[in-house]
Amino acid sequence: MAKAEKELLAKAGSWAFLVGIIVAVIAGIFWIYIPEEIEGYISAFLAILGLIVGIVAFFGLGTITKEEVPNFLIAAVVIVGIGATASLFGGIPKPVGWLFENIAKALAVFIAPAAGLLAIRAIWDIGKD
Repeated sequence: MAKAEKELLAKAGSWAFLVGIIVAVIAGIFWIYIPEEIEGYISAFLAILGLIVGIVAFFGLGTITKEEVPNFLIAAVVIVGIGATASLFGGIPKPVGWLFENIAKALAVFIAPAAGLLAIRAIWDIGKD
């Protein structure tokens, strides 16, 4: 792969990461106003962006370098765990409770595919030694 192609792929991964975080936070804030028919599309968009980030990082490009993978995986486990238990925020008075809940779920949908791919890469790297 040529240097220009690697730089382009790295930029795409960086932009996908930035756009994914922004879309997840904005979608989380306005989730209660989003029609049910569109919720699936937003979740799919976030998951695809997470997959792009994961693929780019899998090949050692983009915002997540090989040295940062362990820290990313730890942070991803926390974010996905919070997203999985986000319904617990429902006990917090509105609007704070649903805001935390929806942002946590949207971030988890975005981060999970990238974390899955990087976890596979980490296991592969450990196993090949």
